[in-house]
Amino acid sequence: MSIQFGPDYVRAIAPYQGGKPIAEVAREFGLDEAKIIKLASNENPLGMPESAKHAMIAAMEQIARYPDANGFDLKAALSQKYDVPPEWITLGNGSNDILELAAHAFVQPGDSAMYAQYSFAVYPLAVQATGGRPVVVPAKNYGHDLPGFLAALTPAVKLIFIANPNNPTGTFLPAAEIEAFLAAVPPNVVVVLDEAYNEYLAPEKQYDSTAWVRRHPNLVVSRTFSKAYGLAGLRVGFGIAQPGITDLLNRIRQPFNVNAMAQAAAVAALGDTEFLEKSASLNAAGYQQLTEAFDALGLEYVPSSGNFVLVRVGQDEGSGAAANLALLKRGIIVRPVGNYGLPQFLRITIGLPEENAAFLAALKEVLA
Repeated sequence: MSIQFGPDYVRAIAPYQGGKPIAEVAREFGLDEAKIIKLASNENPLGMPESAKHAMIAAMEQIARYPDANGFDLKAALSQKYDVPPEWITLGNGSNDILELAAHAFVQPGDSAMYAQYSFAVYPLAVQATGGRPVVVPAKNYGHDLPGFLAALTPAVKLIFIANPNNPTGTFLPAAEIEAFLAAVPPNVVVVLDEAYNEYLAPEKQYDSTAWVRRHPNLVVSRTFSKAYGLAGLRVGFGIAQPGITDLLNRIRQPFNVNAMAQAAAVAALGDTEFLEKSASLNAAGYQQLTEAFDALGLEYVPSSGNFVLVRVGQDEGSGAAANLALLKRGIIVRPVGNYGLPQFLRITIGLPEENAAFLAALKEVLA
């Protein structure tokens, strides 16, 4: 008789599957790595800023020593940029870490946590790992239905995840809708506002979420350096909240969860406004390039405020998987989203102009 270890809710977790690495696709299909284009994981096609590279090289001199567990320099830089006390900041091994810390801090077995249909796959994984029960609110136009969230609230709900812009659909909630929602949520329910793609927002969509943190002690704003800042491989993110929340998050946070080179690179990237502006400009042009082509091909897509576009490539349940496989064989890596309940769609990360063009040429072949 075999012995089963751990609680049932942990054994039931299906591990998170990231976008296929280039090396894996090269091995699987016998392709040249140098010719493969990856548009699957919402990474910055510009790579990392030179300022961050130089900071990492300097940090290597002290790599034999443990990093600053409190992240003093990075917290100081974030404190200055967002005009909040350093004590309001929690550093994470990517923003993914912040999401999981929140789940472990506020959700116990039997409690509930709420998130939208078609939202980030880590939310259900984080909730399930705590023994919590998910409350999945049906999507509205592929995005968040905030009135639906309020209608579904029960005393069992301890945590709410809101992604803005939302991954994988790219939908956006205007500031006024979020403000009204925060005002209506009971103060004992923690809200995590996941803003991983905030830096890609058009100027007219920008808002000051830290102002909401000052007014709402139950709000956590989560950000990352993995997207627009180009540091996905270093895994560094942060949360902003009032001390009542950050104190709890830091009690369960691993003491060295952000390594020394990641901290140094993040400080440099945070001050590199030229790189950030170039990234946002490139993304806006790439979005236009992709969506104009989708319009010409008669393909349905969801208007996106992130650095990716969700596009329907067929009508039957196997459309997304079939198109994805055909693209992989042509050396183009995109993201199938059948695991999100969107089997007819693919999520396309916006790349360099030539990468977008190569994908579009391959897509035309596949659809034909």
